[in-house]
Amino acid sequence: MRAATQRSVSTRLARLFTEVLAPGVLVTVMPLVGVVAVSRSTRDYLLWGGTVLLFCAVIPIGVLVHGVRRGTLSDRHIGDRTQRARPLLTGLVSVAVGLGLLAVLRAPATLFAMILVIFVVGGACTLVNHWWKLSIHAACAASSVTVLALFLGPALHLGWILVAAVAWSRVELRDHTWPQVIAGTALAVPLSAATFLLLS
Repeated sequence: MRAATQRSVSTRLARLFTEVLAPGVLVTVMPLVGVVAVSRSTRDYLLWGGTVLLFCAVIPIGVLVHGVRRGTLSDRHIGDRTQRARPLLTGLVSVAVGLGLLAVLRAPATLFAMILVIFVVGGACTLVNHWWKLSIHAACAASSVTVLALFLGPALHLGWILVAAVAWSRVELRDHTWPQVIAGTALAVPLSAATFLLLS
């Protein structure tokens, strides 16, 4: 009985981390932090923020929700690897359009670099997931902490505690193995750092 209760608590906590720090949440929060930091007027905030929100979050998340409702996707975290290609590619196209609009709107290099990180890491995850179920939760969490620490300062490295929590949650829920979450992190960190530092 006690073991079952402990398991139940662990499962609920893991589900909380998985939902609160889901890729859809992180690819919304990280760019908006950038928008707030670089905007110099209400116009900048609305134009850049609206573009980022629409193409990095609303459209990709909308595709997932629509797929789940139609029954073509198992769940919003796409637990079935074989179902991942289409929504991930659609998300990449959406982010690419957003990048093009940010260029037209003359967004600062730092903000452009943040969005390009999402595209590059997303593309790498999509490629790997064609053959192997790499953890996109872990990749997005690691990418977000890497970029925000480079952008806002080393204090943001405390975010690695949350990356560890996300990794644990995916394994605890049996959605991934430890090699899959470690691989997601290992893939995202160098790609994120190199892309952001090159362009920002």
